[in-house]
Amino acid sequence: MAQHKSAKKRIRQDAKKRVHNRYYKKTARTTIKNLREMEDKAEATKLLPKVLSMIDRLAKTNTWHKNKAANLKSKLTRFVNAMN
Repeated sequence: MAQHKSAKKRIRQDAKKRVHNRYYKKTARTTIKNLREMEDKAEATKLLPKVLSMIDRLAKTNTWHKNKAANLKSKLTRFVNAMN
């Protein structure tokens, strides 16, 4: 267990940050899943910019690695463009 005041504060901050990151990661994953399940191209095209924005925000804060974000964005864009 932490003894120093600063170490205790760091533990509190990390716990708070963990909850924050989990919320945004889970929200992004759910939205990506919903996008992949869509069959209507018009709806998917409308949702795509919001999903890409979420991915960019997670990459900017290093919650997701920038290459993971780039790969996801590429795959999702290709998926939406390939829809009939």
